[in-house]
Amino acid sequence: MCFIIWMTGLPCSGKTTIARKLSEHISNLAVLDGDEMRTLLSPNEDFSRNGIIRHNDKIANLAKLLLEHHVSVCVSKINPFVVNRENARKILKNYDFVEIYIKCPIDLCEKRDVKGMYKKARNDEIRNFIGVHIKYEPPISPDLIVDTENSTINNNVQIILDYLKENKMI
Repeated sequence: MCFIIWMTGLPCSGKTTIARKLSEHISNLAVLDGDEMRTLLSPNEDFSRNGIIRHNDKIANLAKLLLEHHVSVCVSKINPFVVNRENARKILKNYDFVEIYIKCPIDLCEKRDVKGMYKKARNDEIRNFIGVHIKYEPPISPDLIVDTENSTINNNVQIILDYLKENKMI
């Protein structure tokens, strides 16, 4: 049985770390990381609202292709707009879709930022940075909320694994 996990959250909230750790526990799980996917699928796409929406739709369509080939997918992407996630649900409507909000306060995300992107954004060295210049729209009713401020990576992964088991996905 194939499924899609669609993780959303601020930059540096822990999405990719959790996704990679989760893939160690679930066989046949492809991780589609937002930064890697931008380089691969949309290297010339801008960071305007429409550019972000187009890029997210490309990722959803790639996920659909993988699912059609019996590969479960975990998307680890900021997905800043509610419309991003609604579009993904529409594109992936024939599959079990789990939206997970990786919740973390922006001040902690900034502390975790080893690349210094928040600092560059605040100094206007980077434009259209989500959380600084572009408002992140938290999910309205995600299937699961994982709070990375008050829990370890292993605990967060276990929360997701428990959810998937309870819903008979694994």
